[in-house]
Amino acid sequence: MSRMRRNRLILLGAALALAAPGCHKRPGSVTPVPGQHLGVVGGEPEPEPARLTPPPEVAKLKPQDVPVGGGPTSSSWNPADMVPDRAALAAHTVYFDFDSSVLKGSEQAKLDAVASVLRTDTAAKLLIEGHCDERGTEEYNRALGERRALALREALVVAGLDAMRIRSLSFGEDKPADPGHDESAWRKNRRGEFVLMHPKEAR
Repeated sequence: MSRMRRNRLILLGAALALAAPGCHKRPGSVTPVPGQHLGVVGGEPEPEPARLTPPPEVAKLKPQDVPVGGGPTSSSWNPADMVPDRAALAAHTVYFDFDSSVLKGSEQAKLDAVASVLRTDTAAKLLIEGHCDERGTEEYNRALGERRALALREALVVAGLDAMRIRSLSFGEDKPADPGHDESAWRKNRRGEFVLMHPKEAR
């Protein structure tokens, strides 16, 4: 066999080896195009990357839109089916320190009085409204008002009341008791109010 013929056979064999199936290697560091797969001869296709959807923009809540007592322990009664009595417990409004949801010892007697009313009036439910003064952002005050209402709810549950009878609602800074812009007004606005609720058919 001549040298030229042998060289041709070697080149032909090398070309056939390169073209054989299964010899291709997966390209390294290739960015997949959405909607396409990086197929590999004789192998599994590259899975399409997960598509990330940005979270929807959260609209500002209005007081009437805030869910009442949202949580696994929240009660199932509907305030729309009840008759509110704001005057019954108005004298027992609880006041908080600035930027705090901690129940002060000086306010404990008011909470005890509310618990006593609910133990006597077993058909009644209770709505607790959390409020703040005007300082701070609307969103922060909405959250702080909810923490205050929930702190009062928890204290009543610890006192032995059924959690299912009590719901909470935050108004943040939207319903000031005093429209002033000084410490005297702010002190009155940092509060938790109790609203006694009775079934409509019982009234």
